[in-house]
Amino acid sequence: MDIYKLRGSVFISETGQHGPRLVGGQDRCSGRVELLHGDRWGTLCDVYFGLEAASVICQHLQCGAVKNIMRGAAFGKGTGPVWKENYRCGGNESRLWQCPLSSVDDFSCSHGNEASVICSGHKQLRLSDGASRCAGRLEIYYSGTWGSVCDDSWDLTDADVVCKQLGCGNALQLPFPAPSGPGTGTIWLEELDCSGNESSIWQCPHALWGNHDCNHKEDVEIMCSGKDQHKELRLVNGKHRCEGRVEVFYNGTWGTVCSDKLENRDADVICKQLECGTAYFIDYDAKSFGMGTGHIWLDEIECLSHETTLWQCQGDPWGQHNCEHREDAGIVCSGNTMN
Repeated sequence: MDIYKLRGSVFISETGQHGPRLVGGQDRCSGRVELLHGDRWGTLCDVYFGLEAASVICQHLQCGAVKNIMRGAAFGKGTGPVWKENYRCGGNESRLWQCPLSSVDDFSCSHGNEASVICSGHKQLRLSDGASRCAGRLEIYYSGTWGSVCDDSWDLTDADVVCKQLGCGNALQLPFPAPSGPGTGTIWLEELDCSGNESSIWQCPHALWGNHDCNHKEDVEIMCSGKDQHKELRLVNGKHRCEGRVEVFYNGTWGTVCSDKLENRDADVICKQLECGTAYFIDYDAKSFGMGTGHIWLDEIECLSHETTLWQCQGDPWGQHNCEHREDAGIVCSGNTMN
């Protein structure tokens, strides 16, 4: 009988045979297939990689069933050797090295041809319904479906772990300029208690998956400081949401837009982004909707009219301008709505 040791997520037999690991995914149950030969890790070529071998890898790593296999370095290119073994598994093996094996040398395989696997036990993380990937309602993919996280016992340390995991910097302790709203479906986690050292949110102490006494009004929302800045657009001081002084939320605060060189096609992009039709009137001197305060975020805007957001247009860098608040732009859009 074989005896196995577990080092991290890697199984190694007492006889020296190697086990797989999955690298580059959001958890140990998804990623690029890597194998250990002696003391050298290398990636597995995707040429002969099939569903049966992927199924054995998922079982081997205690990650459930195979959900998907991918080719062409879907989780990024590895380093070191590219192993060209052909694992001819039947699908019933519990360990990869139990599969019949042949090594094929009549083809070349580079780091652009690496096998990848997603197992059913994998987990993913995202922020939904915000203005960027670094802001929004916290959602976790678990057991085959997306669900939310309850804010019971939630604090900034927990949020920092999420932002770090997503590569979005640190959590900001700011009210949302436009809340993401409640989610639907399963509420996966509550009572999280992170120390701040975890590399993923599911490493933090928490209640059992799916065990909670919350409703979706308590779904966690997060805004991170990362380079993918959270941005919002609004019109204020008008009679309805489709007219007013143009304001943009950026870098954690609301600011105005200078009216220098603002034209109808620029205003049309603003109205279109707000789902308010087309531009009807531009106020160039802050007379109709008053002067704003704080930052003047955008100046010298030049849109081509096909843009879906104002910040896709050409213009001076954020916060750079030669304007005063008496030049704050105001717009009346054709969509007269009281919503």
